[in-house]
Amino acid sequence: MMTYLLLALGFVFLLKGADLLVTGATDIALKFKISDLVIGLTIVSFGTSLPEVIVCAVASLNGHAELAIANVLGSNIANVLLVLGVAAMIRALPVNDATVLSEIPFSLTAALLVGFLANVALFSTTTDMSISRLDGAILLFFFALFMLYVYKVTKTRSAPRESEEIRPVALPRSLLLLALGMLGLYLGGRWVVDGAIVIARIWGLSESLIGLTVVAIGTSLPELMASAVAAYRGKTDIAVGNVVGSNIFNLLWVLAISALISELPFNLTSNTDLVIVIVTSTLIIVVMAVGRKSVINRGHGVAFVLAYAAYLAFVIHRG
Repeated sequence: MMTYLLLALGFVFLLKGADLLVTGATDIALKFKISDLVIGLTIVSFGTSLPEVIVCAVASLNGHAELAIANVLGSNIANVLLVLGVAAMIRALPVNDATVLSEIPFSLTAALLVGFLANVALFSTTTDMSISRLDGAILLFFFALFMLYVYKVTKTRSAPRESEEIRPVALPRSLLLLALGMLGLYLGGRWVVDGAIVIARIWGLSESLIGLTVVAIGTSLPELMASAVAAYRGKTDIAVGNVVGSNIFNLLWVLAISALISELPFNLTSNTDLVIVIVTSTLIIVVMAVGRKSVINRGHGVAFVLAYAAYLAFVIHRG
């Protein structure tokens, strides 16, 4: 009974935490004249990635590497197909040209890098496939490059609309809302994941299947709530930036920290999910290329969500 109660309470914390996080992040963007997209790529992405960080770090410490890798891959797939899909169903999402040409390709490159590092054993005399501590350091290096890129972007992409600038913004209040939002997302994500894992194990599901489905969806709930709230409020740049930034955080930060804690054994089956991560990242670029406008519309959103349902059916059947 307590498990189900924590699960329900977790959803409440996720919803309220997302609301506070978007409000605080938007106010900070307004205060410092930083674009919503940059805020989405950094502050919001970091806050919504907290559950992945916690789950993967704990999994690595407890020797559950399969859960850590499955969580990251599953979360990235959920971010694009489920989170972006639901946000687009709420409101059509215009995508900045620079995002199509820079941030999304960076996310795609990060996925390819993880794939190369995890499968390097196939091209050497080593038989064990894994993401080693050295690989984790390499991923962190590329994460630092991404943060340098974002720092440069903050100087070139500004600024809120003039109509918004007349609204006074109290920085301490904004920071408090941001902190409370992150705390709500962290606690809500942790309770949802913990409850879901207990329930899934009662049903006799495997660790990998739990990671790709229950845990991946659970740890993607902060992204889902934050992007949905942002889309509802018309902050579409935050909704898109949150998804793209979270995927980069997951691959280059969360996976790196997990690998530095403990080497992560990698199995061939995970390559299928890694390929799907690459395909979903590419899918956004394809949608932008074939469309008349750089917009992820409601039709795309429905297609994304249906594709995610098909992926879940595939994973469950495989499991």
